[in-house]
Amino acid sequence: MRTRMTYIPVEVADQFSEFIIKRDEQVLDAVKARARDFSTISILKLLYQLRCEPITFSDLYVKSNIRMKRSFLNYLRLCMAYNFIQKEPIGSNMVYSITDKGRTMLSLFTQKVTSLAII
Repeated sequence: MRTRMTYIPVEVADQFSEFIIKRDEQVLDAVKARARDFSTISILKLLYQLRCEPITFSDLYVKSNIRMKRSFLNYLRLCMAYNFIQKEPIGSNMVYSITDKGRTMLSLFTQKVTSLAII
């Protein structure tokens, strides 16, 4: 598995620190970091932004910090194909929201086991 440099929102970087190999400089509200399992962290960046409220395409693109629009579209399509995200037109905008399946996916990575008891 190759590691890649990416920008991760500070809040996401703190929540999913096990994906980060090395943190570099902080640029505004994002951390430049070398991350492992790049695809998973990109999906989590999208889901994490939608966890509280539905947001428009433009806001999701900016807040996710997936810099390349083509990559952003690919991860967005992947999340929609697996029913993690749904979209609906509201006026002239498309609004994206997280589904129950997406919340389950996000919760799998946010629940950290602090200790295991073996009997």
